[in-house]
Amino acid sequence: MEIFLATFLKMFFIMTPFFVLSVFLTVTNDATTREKKTLAVKVTLSVIILCLVLLFFGKHIFSIFGITLDAFRIGAGALLFLTAVDLIKGSKDGQKVDATNIQELAVVPLAIPITVGPGTIGILLVMGAGFKTASELFLGSGALIAAVVLIGIMLYFSHIIKKVIGKQGLLVVSKITGLFLAALSAQTIFTGIKNFLSL
Repeated sequence: MEIFLATFLKMFFIMTPFFVLSVFLTVTNDATTREKKTLAVKVTLSVIILCLVLLFFGKHIFSIFGITLDAFRIGAGALLFLTAVDLIKGSKDGQKVDATNIQELAVVPLAIPITVGPGTIGILLVMGAGFKTASELFLGSGALIAAVVLIGIMLYFSHIIKKVIGKQGLLVVSKITGLFLAALSAQTIFTGIKNFLSL
């Protein structure tokens, strides 16, 4: 249960849900409620498939390229820190998106790179390689899916959330999320350095 809860919270914040929500609201500004809900489902399914592939095949990617887990922790943590800084500054890439058919935005850019950016990909690879038993991998996968589904629910009911907290509210929450991400990225980097130096 501890693994499930820790993975759930970590992945929920790493995917910057409130930034994703603000981008989703921006690109679907002129869409109908039905179109928004359809797009939300497509984005959720795309993110789940992508994340599970990265989680399950992370170890193989490490072995193919000869990368150590701790080296990747440091790199992924650095990328995640940049994402956090962009969130706090309010300048994360992908805020301006334009397409005639919004359903085409489900995979790119809403799933990648807005929801699953470089930092998220790195953390998923590290996490997948870090699970030592099948039960840990199963619990981690379940927690990951739960986190993505929760974000999907937020997107599905985005029209209601927008009315409740407004754009300014979303902006404030995005900056708070950025602070959590900065702390998480620092911890990831410190863990990588500590293990690498055998401290």
